Amino acid sequence: MTHAKVINGRNYGTGKRKNAIARVFLSTGTGTVTVNGRTFEDYFPREILRIIAMQPFAALSKQGEFDVEVNVSGGGVSAQATAVRHGIARALVGLDEDNKPTLKKAGYITRDARKKERKKPGQPGARKKFQYSKR
Repeated sequence: MTHAKVINGRNYGTGKRKNAIARVFLSTGTGTVTVNGRTFEDYFPREILRIIAMQPFAALSKQGEFDVEVNVSGGGVSAQATAVRHGIARALVGLDEDNKPTLKKAGYITRDARKKERKKPGQPGARKKFQYSKR
């Protein structure tokens, strides 16, 4: 059972990766993608990031069938693109439960839980130690 959310007639999915959070709204349309009020190409200038974000549509062969509106914040551009992918996958599952096995097998539904480890006291970083001096 998924928590299919429909807000203002649009399917909704939340995607996360590291510190990036993407709120994704899907509606049937021509394939227009807007990210934070900007065009897709303007927000993600590197083509690889655009490919990563649109992978769920490619897995289901549904490119150009939906208009996507995304609000994304936090993290870097790479984490944001992956968060958008996660949100799109969740919204597609909310739209149709039959999409779940395909997206799950591709690994787009599972949230990547890896986050930056916190810095520890008495050390310069999370794992790194200050140089040991014998004398």
